[in-house]
Amino acid sequence: MDTREETVTGRVKSIFFQNPTNFFKILLIEISATTITWTESDIVVTGTFGDIKEDATYTFTGHVVDHPKYGQQFQADNYHADQPTNKSGLVDYLSSDKFPGIGPKTATKIIDHLGMDAIDKILDDPKVLAGLGMTAAKRDMLATNLKSNQGMERVIIGLNDYGFTSNMAGRIYQQYQNDALDVIKHNPYQLINDIDGIGFTRADQIAAKLAIAPTSQLRLGGAVMDTLQRLTDGEGDTYVTLKSLVTQTLDLLERARNVAVSPDAVGQAIVTLAKDNALIAEGDRIFPKRLFDAEWQIGRQLKGLAEADATATEPELAEIEKTLAAVEADTGIAYDATQRKAIVTALQSPIFLLTGGPGTGKTTVTDGIVRTYARLHDLSLDLDQYTTDEPFPIMLAAPTGRAAKRISETTQLPASTIHRLLGLGVDTQEFAPNELPNGLLIIDEMSMVDTYLFRTLLTALHPGMKIVLVGDKDQLPSVGPGQVFADLLRSGVLPQTALTHIHRQDADSSIIPLAHAVNAGKLPDDFTKPQVDRSFLACAPSQVPEVVGQVVQRAAVKQFSIADIQVLAPMYRGTAGIDRLNPLLQNILNPKRSARTKAIQFGETEYRIGDKVLQLVNDPNQNVFNGEIGQIVGITLGKEAESKTDELTIDFDGNEITCKRSDFNKITLAYATSIHK
Repeated sequence: MDTREETVTGRVKSIFFQNPTNFFKILLIEISATTITWTESDIVVTGTFGDIKEDATYTFTGHVVDHPKYGQQFQADNYHADQPTNKSGLVDYLSSDKFPGIGPKTATKIIDHLGMDAIDKILDDPKVLAGLGMTAAKRDMLATNLKSNQGMERVIIGLNDYGFTSNMAGRIYQQYQNDALDVIKHNPYQLINDIDGIGFTRADQIAAKLAIAPTSQLRLGGAVMDTLQRLTDGEGDTYVTLKSLVTQTLDLLERARNVAVSPDAVGQAIVTLAKDNALIAEGDRIFPKRLFDAEWQIGRQLKGLAEADATATEPELAEIEKTLAAVEADTGIAYDATQRKAIVTALQSPIFLLTGGPGTGKTTVTDGIVRTYARLHDLSLDLDQYTTDEPFPIMLAAPTGRAAKRISETTQLPASTIHRLLGLGVDTQEFAPNELPNGLLIIDEMSMVDTYLFRTLLTALHPGMKIVLVGDKDQLPSVGPGQVFADLLRSGVLPQTALTHIHRQDADSSIIPLAHAVNAGKLPDDFTKPQVDRSFLACAPSQVPEVVGQVVQRAAVKQFSIADIQVLAPMYRGTAGIDRLNPLLQNILNPKRSARTKAIQFGETEYRIGDKVLQLVNDPNQNVFNGEIGQIVGITLGKEAESKTDELTIDFDGNEITCKRSDFNKITLAYATSIHK
């Protein structure tokens, strides 16, 4: 590939392709001038471009590349629209119908006063038009229309100069519109807070180009905010200690530019940020403002829900116990004393916490709460009797699709992810108060719910709603910041019941007792001995892929389906990591049958029909959410697709979605997944 900077100037004959989510385009250019050796009259040009117009003339800077499928193309690193090169051409442009009210006389006066770079000067500062005898309205119109016609192009060209990819340029423009370059010039570190995927190092490279000093308070503040965000998001904490924040900020600053910075200077930056309300300091604890606000809002919402319920008319204890006895008679279940107490307390309380380890009966109690609540309020559990206008008032939800499916199977009632319940992300990430109807809401696997999600959930609740939060306090905390369920239990403020007696245990089961033993910090004497339902295979890390592969191969031979087999691993990288295991397991469970097998390559991953995949982000528009597992049931190559891009059809428990190549980074193979997932 030739990496020399070359130019191509020409007219846009056609826009072959433009990505609607960013500014990547493929153009056919009729060449009028070029520095490359090219024998044909046209050339394909690819790159990040703003509002390209067909038949307009542009100059592109870049180099020729060899595309493996489409041959030689010109890959543009930057470009600009060809402006009029003489005074008469510029007068014609400024007096055109794009700028109503500006005639040749006024246009000539502007050029005489500002020069041939008049357009750039007006775009940089519209005040340069003052003193030219134009009305304020006419000056505003000229500046606005110039910005409208050329603003996007200037922004994209500027972002190209900073080296942003088309995807990143699209995100930056979407955030700031035509003000993007002004924001970056004023404070490049603002990108850290506003644009996902831009951290301190990238922002600092831009700042260095803008000659922002290594000890500038702007730079120190950017490093503090980046470190605070990285520590809270990465570690799952809602605050960091002052000492840790200062130490790690200094490390970040000095690694970025190799210039010593004093701890006192970082401390002063933290004080300034606190005064500006960008972060919250409580003694030695430093909170990101958004996390501090989220925790405060959780407390306020819980208090409001409790106070609202205090004025409500609730069934008497005797009535609850009588109804519970009727439920026991109907279901044939005899609840023990702790389980009965949990059901009664849940129905007497606005907010109730239910915790317990595996096999202790959390699901049984949850079902009892649902059935007793329904009887107390004369509610039918036949969903056909409800309508959109009068929905079923008992709602079940969980953080992941799999958890929601489990609770639905147990109660025989519909359950959804919390995101789906709230409709998060369809139009907005925020939620108006009281969006959910009054009734009973049960959240399962509550230990996986982070601070932000719980805050949003509470904001959506009706003040009279009854809430039951179910989870295992000893499970891994949420990936996101906070350990909400553990904190609520530890506070002792809300009614709660801990189930300790093991109920779910088959005669030969050893797994549930093992789980409780491990939780108590013990291992049974027979831990390494083969059991009916578990085996311990000792091996070195380098042997893990081979051993796991052999186990899965045997399971496949015994006719276990892909859905029946799941490998869990504690990490992604390394010899025994998820990234190493997934392709290995794919070739065992869903091998490529021949060279003609339809497949799509994405990075190092090859997707095939039948592959088990994991959704990594929430996509409410397609009704699929983070943590859901699906199966690829169709592959459409770009040359066959109406969208002209590769597509996967994925079945998520009966919900078939189309995943385009631009969204392939939102899925991954799921033969091996993390323990959290």
